[in-house]
Amino acid sequence: MQTSPDAVRPPDAELLDLAVEVAQEAAALVARGRATAAEQVDVKSSPVDMVTAVDRACEELIVGRLLGARAGDGLLGEEGGERAGSTGVRWVVDPIDGTTNFVYGLPAYAVSIAAEVDGTVRAGAVLNAATGELYTATLGGGARLSAPGREPVPLTVGAPATLEQALVATGFGYGTEQRRAQGAIVAELLPQVRDIRRIGSAALDLCSVAAGRVDAYYEQHLNPWDHAAGGLVATEAGAVVTGLPGRPFAEPLGIAVAPSVAEEFVALLARLHAA
Repeated sequence: MQTSPDAVRPPDAELLDLAVEVAQEAAALVARGRATAAEQVDVKSSPVDMVTAVDRACEELIVGRLLGARAGDGLLGEEGGERAGSTGVRWVVDPIDGTTNFVYGLPAYAVSIAAEVDGTVRAGAVLNAATGELYTATLGGGARLSAPGREPVPLTVGAPATLEQALVATGFGYGTEQRRAQGAIVAELLPQVRDIRRIGSAALDLCSVAAGRVDAYYEQHLNPWDHAAGGLVATEAGAVVTGLPGRPFAEPLGIAVAPSVAEEFVALLARLHAA
């Protein structure tokens, strides 16, 4: 990304305010489209990798609003929205993270919007369009959860005493062989933790770690739009957000875990993925 020498960096709070405003408008569009979600469904990477007309309309709205407010910014979106910018700011967008849940009416699908500045995520918002819960964070500014009718509360990760007491979330890819391998790892992991949860949205999984609703989360081959906002929320709530030892986050494994069991959990995942 080329940065204009005259570009003025906006404060992180300003970027977050814009992300929240646009996410709320996008979530309203998603809510209006829920009744007909299953009527216009296509597939992408495999027969189980769905995309709806609402996904595309939602991303179009988000792109229009963000770049309408900040015309020189870059953008990366799941449904094909990508452009270079000149300000050093790039928006990373998932219009509906959890499309399968959206199609089936399961209340866990989110609008995820993050703002990078010179390649570092500085602000992020994840809004569960089904429940109205809004997770927000700025770099160094902490993470918060807002919900309709309730005051915002700061987020802090859980602190399980042992790995055996940790509730773990995960997700699965779309390829048959990939799922078979991931299932084998779950079979080995399950007896060593409290239980496993499959929420169906990487952004909400990361925010669930931040909120202490699960103690750890891992998933393979995440894309930037899957984790940009949620990863910042988890980090700012005190989670250890990392990859396998010596590897970057999401290359190939993304991990977010409570610090009290982080070392043991990462080591266990490393052994299971090496087997």
